[in-house]
Amino acid sequence: MILRRKAYQKMLDWKNKGNEKGALLLKGARSVGKTFLCEQLGKNEYKSVIHIDFENISPALKDTFDNEGSHLDLLFTKLATYHRVRLYRGESLIIFDEAQHCPASRHIIKRLVTDNKYDYIVTTSLPSAKNLPKEIELPSNQHQLEVFPLDFEEFLWTSGDDITIPLIKYCFEKRLPLGQSLHREVMNYFRQYMLVGGMPLPILEYMADKDFTVSDNVKKRILAIYRNDISKYAGSYARKVSAIFNAIPGQLSKKEKKYKVSSLSKNARQRSYADAFTWLDEAMIINPCFNSADPNTTLTLSSNHSSQKVYMSDTGLLVTHAFRGIECVDNELYRAILFDKLNVNAGMLMENVVAQTLRSNGHDLFFYSRSDTANRQNMIDIDFMINTEEGICPIEVKSSEFRVRSSLDKFRRKYNAVLGNAYVLYPKDLSTKDGIVHLPLYMAMFL
Repeated sequence: MILRRKAYQKMLDWKNKGNEKGALLLKGARSVGKTFLCEQLGKNEYKSVIHIDFENISPALKDTFDNEGSHLDLLFTKLATYHRVRLYRGESLIIFDEAQHCPASRHIIKRLVTDNKYDYIVTTSLPSAKNLPKEIELPSNQHQLEVFPLDFEEFLWTSGDDITIPLIKYCFEKRLPLGQSLHREVMNYFRQYMLVGGMPLPILEYMADKDFTVSDNVKKRILAIYRNDISKYAGSYARKVSAIFNAIPGQLSKKEKKYKVSSLSKNARQRSYADAFTWLDEAMIINPCFNSADPNTTLTLSSNHSSQKVYMSDTGLLVTHAFRGIECVDNELYRAILFDKLNVNAGMLMENVVAQTLRSNGHDLFFYSRSDTANRQNMIDIDFMINTEEGICPIEVKSSEFRVRSSLDKFRRKYNAVLGNAYVLYPKDLSTKDGIVHLPLYMAMFL
């Protein structure tokens, strides 16, 4: 089984830019598939490939980078000899994998790109970026590509399904319901996607035997890698990073879902935890969502970083993270999602998968929350807001049992002049009611 990734086409577009393309930097969380993409591109598109894993580099090769990087011809000769690979001008790819572990490689990359003999891809998982010397910078002509977990379409591709998403997209564009039978079938697949998640290895394990237990065990190993990275690379604030990470499921299971650092310790203050949140964000382990208090300006300018929600970058990892130490067969989230028995915990997965989808579509995440204890009529809570060409689009994520949408109605009246379409994402089929587009969860990928 071969994973098809949309990022591959973007990497291919970079390769085809010619001599002006510079190097390519792949950024992404651990285990998201960066190395696989590099090796696949090298195998399919180049005459030869050298893959240097700086996390597990031999002492001899590391010494070459540290002490002989200024002599490019000698460096190429040693790399080719060490890896027993012949290099071809313009037809070879050199992969600098997990380059944050070798600061010297970043200096060398600048000179290699100028030299222009071969193509270069640099990957980083970012956890140790804070520990790099400040004088180390990326080349100015280095292109960057963020690699996210597989989206729902890529998940379906792994099972050989190329036709479902184009049909869904047609229905979305024409505002047509799929029909009860097809919608039920697609939602069944989408529930599997939420539970397995978008990390490549858990998907491959699940698709082999359709066994959640096997994929869950792989996700436990990935979470263990994250915890190990935190302890090794988060430096002086590793304890705070770990505390934030471990509390994410509990914070999301609350009705309001805003992350309250006061729950971590009695004297905890948001300001003192700011660097810890930033570390998790730059490691692409979380997707932060900030409260934007005044959509009449811009979402970014009016955002309040002291008021945020913290979603996991992968919903499948959140499922496993929420029930740490509990076997898959005893995980109530699996039963709740698979059998459409939605509750508060299952609801947090719906909101997380929407955040994951919007982020992979290139959106920064914002929400709106206004409290007024003196007059409840002034209280408004909107799950997400995104910028589009037509204006700001408010998005509410609801369970199938929802009856009212008072917050969305009040928000539309208050900010009507700057709004585009308003959406409700829920487990039912597409419909339009009172000017609000109600979309099944799997259509979030088109927003």
